[in-house]
Amino acid sequence: MKRRKFISKTTAAGVGVTFLGAYACKEAKKEEQSVTEPDESSGMEEPFFELSLAQWSLHKNIREKGMDPYTFAEKAKNWGFTGLEYVSQLYDPELSDANYSEEAMAAFIEKSNAEAKKHGMKNVLIMIDRQGELAVSDETERNETVEKHKKWVDAAAAMGCHAIRVNLSGSNDPEEWKKNSVDGLTKLATYAKDKNINILVENHGGLSSNGALHAEVMKMVAMDNVGTLPDFGNFCITRKPDSWDCAESYDKYKGVKELMPYAKAVSAKSNVFDANGNEENIDYVKMLQMVKDNGYTGFIGVEYEGNELSEEEGIIATRDLLLKAAKEVV
Repeated sequence: MKRRKFISKTTAAGVGVTFLGAYACKEAKKEEQSVTEPDESSGMEEPFFELSLAQWSLHKNIREKGMDPYTFAEKAKNWGFTGLEYVSQLYDPELSDANYSEEAMAAFIEKSNAEAKKHGMKNVLIMIDRQGELAVSDETERNETVEKHKKWVDAAAAMGCHAIRVNLSGSNDPEEWKKNSVDGLTKLATYAKDKNINILVENHGGLSSNGALHAEVMKMVAMDNVGTLPDFGNFCITRKPDSWDCAESYDKYKGVKELMPYAKAVSAKSNVFDANGNEENIDYVKMLQMVKDNGYTGFIGVEYEGNELSEEEGIIATRDLLLKAAKEVV
């Protein structure tokens, strides 16, 4: 199940894991494998970026199989990542049932920090969902959404993250959406500025997946702590009625190129791999070349959303593809 549908209803040098069968054929599912710390003696060249894991890559295990979300740091460490990208909704109903109270948020922060410290991981950002629409036309509702996000700004600051990722959903009229987006982002970023937290917008469906409009909002806001989180694959603007199939999509390469000048984080989306370990619908070398050309050297978050591989296999496949593709950029 895709993240937005669900809402509405190593990194270091030396990962010695090869493709030997890391990618399951469509006819047969390979056994899950366990990956430990990278072998730093293998002499592989370090990529120009650091690797983080988007927790959404584990949403099926957490939601459907009862995985404890607080094991996130341990699992990411074992798979060779150094950074953590949390997803707020994966801590529901623990937080939602408590109405995101001060006590519930404090417990989330304390437990997450303890696990990150225990496993030597870096808290990178928190992806915020289900906290209202920042680009809604009703100003009262928009202001309420800003207030709901403030507790997550505080949490990110307490966890040592550099940012929260927000969604710019609301109006479907381009001019109205831009005006509402600028207002919501400016109010939230003004609060976050003194806490050294960036407010990042992902291309995450609707008009936020129109790269040109999205970039225009960034220009209009013009705040140092407001930026983008380009995702390699989230460029569906509208869906077909009663379906997850895309009715209107935006060119993914054009979109990433338009969003990268404002990027403070990057998401490597993946779904389906071919026999050579390449993403069937996304040219990772082309994407990484644009990332590098913009001087970006921060974390790139692995976000596997496919069904043919298990979540663990898909995470590993995406990680290895990033490392392989990084060697091909100039």
